[in-house]
Amino acid sequence: MAKPTKRQFSFEFKLAVVQRFLAGETQVALAQEFQLSSPILIKKWASLYRNEGEDGLRPKPKGRPKSPFGAPSQPESELQRLRRENERLRAEVAFLGKVQALRDEDRR
Repeated sequence: MAKPTKRQFSFEFKLAVVQRFLAGETQVALAQEFQLSSPILIKKWASLYRNEGEDGLRPKPKGRPKSPFGAPSQPESELQRLRRENERLRAEVAFLGKVQALRDEDRR
């Protein structure tokens, strides 16, 4: 029978259940005692606990992570913009020069 709402369990609750499971109690008995929807939930928590330790049972932040601190939050200065444009134009001139050299080579 499905529960009407999705339950969220605290870190302490998960840790207590996993510790009792690892001490030797069965998944089914623990699931019935704590009124969990499935004994598989205990198995997943135990797996997380074995792989990641206690941090695996802690709640994870939802959504996309915030941008890193090093990301530029302010617009670049005019000098930086002009330098970047200058680099782009030099690359364009070099490319066009190579294209022209290839065309001249084909004509010969």
